[in-house]
Amino acid sequence: MPKYVALGLAAAWVAVVSVGCGTSAPSRYYTLDSTAQATATPAADYGVMVGPVSVPASVDRPEFVVAAAPNRVEMHELDRWAAPLGEAIARTVAGDLAVLLGTPDVAVAPFANFDPTYRITINVQRFDSMLGDSVLIEAVWAVRPTAGGPTRSGRTIARQSVDTNSFEALASAHSRALAKLSIDIAKAIRLEANTP
Repeated sequence: MPKYVALGLAAAWVAVVSVGCGTSAPSRYYTLDSTAQATATPAADYGVMVGPVSVPASVDRPEFVVAAAPNRVEMHELDRWAAPLGEAIARTVAGDLAVLLGTPDVAVAPFANFDPTYRITINVQRFDSMLGDSVLIEAVWAVRPTAGGPTRSGRTIARQSVDTNSFEALASAHSRALAKLSIDIAKAIRLEANTP
């Protein structure tokens, strides 16, 4: 093998090894938070269980899925949800409902040794993220009395603006949108509770 070919191969091998051994950027993890504010309504004297929550397959993944153009999204490998999205939504809504209803008796399904008066199911149909612009949550939900009786259902469409071009801002805006969803559900629960 000619000397210059051998030197070229050696240099290429060093370059490949250097790239493979380089330090990669760490992933960043984000959470959803309960942001609902307490109201002046009387505290509830019943239990509520939240779940199951379903989300679209297109966003049911750890990575943030962000709209890049009409009919095109991008997955951001390094910016991730800290928990499965359906579970995170259920916990956030449960936290919001505990505040809105004024009771600690709100749990996320499944929960052992808890006998709720109402069960909440949520089908998230859109969970859109537009970096530096806004988020949109569209969900169909149902309030079911565990003792039987009619189910109250509704649809919530909540859009929140995003202040900055950051994933923290996206997570915060989604949290605020979920608070709007929780307000609608809390109203339906109170209506059901006050129906003879």
